[in-house]
Amino acid sequence: MLKLNNIGAPRGANRDKKRRGRGIGSGTGKTAGRGHKGQKARSGGGIPPWFEGGQMPLNRRLPKRGFTNIFKKQFQLVNLDALDERFQAGEKIDGIAMAKAGLIKYPERPIKLLGRGKVEKSFQLEVAKASKSAVAAVEAAGGSVTITG
Repeated sequence: MLKLNNIGAPRGANRDKKRRGRGIGSGTGKTAGRGHKGQKARSGGGIPPWFEGGQMPLNRRLPKRGFTNIFKKQFQLVNLDALDERFQAGEKIDGIAMAKAGLIKYPERPIKLLGRGKVEKSFQLEVAKASKSAVAAVEAAGGSVTITG
């Protein structure tokens, strides 16, 4: 019975490897199909894919502008509506608590509190930065915001 695991290759599909440089009668003797002389005929010869024939390379033609500040602080953003959903009233909330709740990914990195949404519960928050509207909303609900950074 013919199945996928016992199908053979059709006749003529598997050919012997071309043996280059094996004499004039082989069809690819002497220069082994590399032509006469030149960079591509030499052993180890050839040009890299990005070579542009001696033209000024693209990475040198393009202008280099601006820079990346390696000391830039990147804050993890948390909104008030997310806190109201995940925490109970009176809880002390810091980076570790937010990471456990799935609000942020890295508890050790700085957190910024933003004022989207409403707060009905009182929280004791500990963050690196907070917007004025977020601080006002938390304090209006009876909570407090401690800025550590």
